[in-house]
Amino acid sequence: MAGAEKVTLAGIGGSVIADPINIHLPYQIWGETVSRKVLDVGQCNPDHARITEFLQREFDVEIQRAHSFDEAVKSALDTPFDLILINRILDADGTAGMAILYELKSQPSTADVPVMIVSNYLDAQNSAVESGAIRGFGKSELNKPATREMLAKYLAG
Repeated sequence: MAGAEKVTLAGIGGSVIADPINIHLPYQIWGETVSRKVLDVGQCNPDHARITEFLQREFDVEIQRAHSFDEAVKSALDTPFDLILINRILDADGTAGMAILYELKSQPSTADVPVMIVSNYLDAQNSAVESGAIRGFGKSELNKPATREMLAKYLAG
């Protein structure tokens, strides 16, 4: 396979030729554990700090931050993320997070990346799921066991 990298899947014990960009399981590349990558979009500074602290305490993750529509889309197109978290309303400019979700789901390279809307509002969660997101969480649910379990599907290693 041209351009494919050798990837050793954790727990399997052998190596396979696979595209590491599309692997959403714990994996190692050339024997080194690879941290999960999360893009956090549109959070204010205190909320970004809370989300980052929670994710880094619970999982082996690298967090990248984006403040705007353009920054989020560029980051998602340039970097393979294991999960993208989008605030319902971006703090920096008031952009609706759903606009970013629509754009990411319309791009072939990001259409399959798991995206969650961060919102306490059930209607926002339902709209996001109907538009291709996976059910997210609200900031008030951040430290609950159910939120950790939900995120573990994408970030546990």
